[in-house]
Parts: sequence; structure tokens; C-alpha cells
Amino acid sequence: MKSFIIGTLLFFLSPVVLSQNKNVKDETKTTTTTVKDSKGKKTYVKKENTREVQNIELKDQNPKNINMDVKETPVLVEKTTTITNPDGTTRTVDIDRSAYYLLNGKKYNLLLDSNGYRILSEDLKEEAFLRKTTTNSFIYRNKDRIAIGYFDLEGNLVLETYDPKTDSVTYEKYNLNK
Repeated sequence: MKSFIIGTLLFFLSPVVLSQNKNVKDETKTTTTTVKDSKGKKTYVKKENTREVQNIELKDQNPKNINMDVKETPVLVEKTTTITNPDGTTRTVDIDRSAYYLLNGKKYNLLLDSNGYRILSEDLKEEAFLRKTTTNSFIYRNKDRIAIGYFDLEGNLVLETYDPKTDSVTYEKYNLNK
């Protein structure tokens, strides 16, 4: 008899415990990129997951009312980007800077890859790559030079290159194509 009463109580109280007081919206965008270079084709899969969570609160909680208005509450947005490399390994990226950039009238595509970013020309030929450092900057490397790169407040990629002949630093800016 005792177990019957406890079982009945649990049955009637379980909807209260299991009710959800949140609106949750999950959205996943998958992008597949194929890069051709001298080594062959490489396929990268980028998954951008956006999760929006909003708590549900009532405006005036009057027990006499059946229908109550919902109060506006802030929406918490979490964005995560994961990259699946051609070798099957996966990594998570904090901020995705993939976009088109302009330099000297030429358009370049900055794409995530297994260790950082690849810079591709308009005909999808690999021009250079970027590797993240511990100081929130990047090492830029192409066939001719190595430089330090970073993103400014407008999202442009700025490269700083040391010239040993003149003992000076030159600046070059890839402008974000909006």
C-alpha cells in the first residue's frame, strides 16, 4: 500500500518536474569546401551551430488567471564552429574569420583548414596560410615570405613584415569585402 501511494505521487508530480521553462532553438549550418592544390583535392567540412536559449517568465503571476502574458527575457546565444579535416580530425574555432578580402584590387578567400586558415585566390589556388599563435596573432606564410598577421577592429587582416635590408617593418592590409 505504501509503495502504491508513493508511485501515485510520483506519477502526478512528474509533469511538474519535467516541464521546460525555456525556449530553445538550435540551428546548424554545414559548409563543404574542396581545395585543389599541387598535392590534390582536400575537402573540409565546417559546421556552425547556433543555439539560442530564452527563459520563459510570466508578467503578472496572478493565480486567478488562466492565460497569462509572457515577459520578454534576454536570449542567450552560443555559437560554435567545428572543422572536420580531410584526415578525419576535428577542431573547434572560437571566432570564424572566413570571408572574402581585397588586396591591390584582387579578391582573396580566407577559409578555415586543419590548423588555421588558408588564403585562396579567386581561381581557388592556394596563395598562403595562417597559423594561430598564443598572442592572438597569426603567422602568415606564402612561398616568398613569412609575416605576422592580426585582425583589426573592422575585421581586416593586417600583415607586418620585417625587411632586414632596410631594418624596418612594412604593413599590408587585406580589406574585408562586405
